[in-house]
Amino acid sequence: MSHALDLLDAAALLSAFGTAGVFLVMFAETGLLVGFFLPGDSLLFTAGLLCTTQVNGVQLSLPGVLAAAVAGALLGAQTGYLIGRHAGGALLARTRNRHLLRGAVRAEELLGRYGHGKAIVLARFIPLVRTVLNPLAGAVKVPTRTFTVWQITGGVVWTAGLVLAGYGLGASIPGVDRYLLPLVGVIVAVSLLPLLVEVLRSRRRSHTTTQRAALNDVGRPAPADRTHEAHPTMTPERPARRRIP
Repeated sequence: MSHALDLLDAAALLSAFGTAGVFLVMFAETGLLVGFFLPGDSLLFTAGLLCTTQVNGVQLSLPGVLAAAVAGALLGAQTGYLIGRHAGGALLARTRNRHLLRGAVRAEELLGRYGHGKAIVLARFIPLVRTVLNPLAGAVKVPTRTFTVWQITGGVVWTAGLVLAGYGLGASIPGVDRYLLPLVGVIVAVSLLPLLVEVLRSRRRSHTTTQRAALNDVGRPAPADRTHEAHPTMTPERPARRRIP
């Protein structure tokens, strides 16, 4: 009896699709909003490991994995940018997925805080954000040349860095395949750190803003009662004295 493929399991994806799976996951996660849940970081690292050892009968080629990872990440990001540029952000506006909405908020914060180039590179290392930022950059009309240059830079560093990290670890530790699951868990946890840091910073900024607003309200004098000035006709008149004949 065959079991359904677990799309969140990097090792299962690589066992089923091999190098082609690396390209497909990279393209979907960085180019299509429906791919936001795919295990990009852990898949790249695991693919690097599988270039040094055989797991479940699968062993990959390092040049093939690098080519597939870079091609998928770059083509996916450019596709997402073009979708956002032509759709005008309608896809993001219609979604009700809270994860995608949270990613859109983080992407907007990155673009506003760091500018186009740095935000596009940093987004590659933050899950969800790397899925949403590409169509968002197209929707807000980031110049095509600027986006292309920086997404290539970030895409190559991200994909090649994680693949080579997995390859280096696998080449230096004999029998590393026995520790595959714990290693993938560590990679997933580390990849979520930037997102956690952004959430904590956002909450801290929100808390600070609330405190400042409260202090300003305390120090501001209460508005004076100008009822009589605004409505002089409402001032009670003194009764006129009667003359005594």
